[in-house]
Amino acid sequence: MRLTLDNLACRRAGRLVYHGLHFAVEAGQAAALRGPNGVGKSTLLRQLAGLIPVAGGDARLGDISLTRDRQGFQERVAYAGHLDAVKPALSVGENLTLWAGIHGNDAARAGAALARFGLDVIANRPAAQCSAGQQRRLGLARLLVADRPLWLLDEPTVSLDTEAAALVADLVREHIAAGGLALIATHVELGLGDIATLEMTPPEPDAHHQDDPFLAGSWT
Repeated sequence: MRLTLDNLACRRAGRLVYHGLHFAVEAGQAAALRGPNGVGKSTLLRQLAGLIPVAGGDARLGDISLTRDRQGFQERVAYAGHLDAVKPALSVGENLTLWAGIHGNDAARAGAALARFGLDVIANRPAAQCSAGQQRRLGLARLLVADRPLWLLDEPTVSLDTEAAALVADLVREHIAAGGLALIATHVELGLGDIATLEMTPPEPDAHHQDDPFLAGSWT
């Protein structure tokens, strides 16, 4: 399975965030998204997760098109964004058991993921009482119960200590060794070696006016 970006474009609030993205990641590989703040790295990951519409071009995962079969594309993606989507009223263990159930996996799978992230010792603690680093680990532990080939990771080591950050790198290596793919937006080196990189740059200053009826004034 191959992830291919083919002339991909995105607009948000009428502004062209990026356009003409061409990139490919093969099964068994990880790739990094690089670029200054605000260039669209998080937006690209959210778009590939099916949360933001495509303004032009397409993305394909194998023979599945994001524009023609968004649900099918989403069903093959595990997305870990800036927000960990932890339910504060539930315990650490209940959070992950719920997530495992959504993906058709049992509590044993959730328990193994908790142990891998060192969260089994606080499984009964309300998630609202967890530190930022613990909540981040809980959010990332969902990757291990989702069974999705494509991991989209947005600054996955934020709030993590050195040991937990190294664990994230280990998990990515294991995932791609099993034939998975990972696209990671990060400003730090994860210790994954020499991996492919998509360098994102801002669009040309006037590019956001092109082919935009609203900004061109046709709304008047």
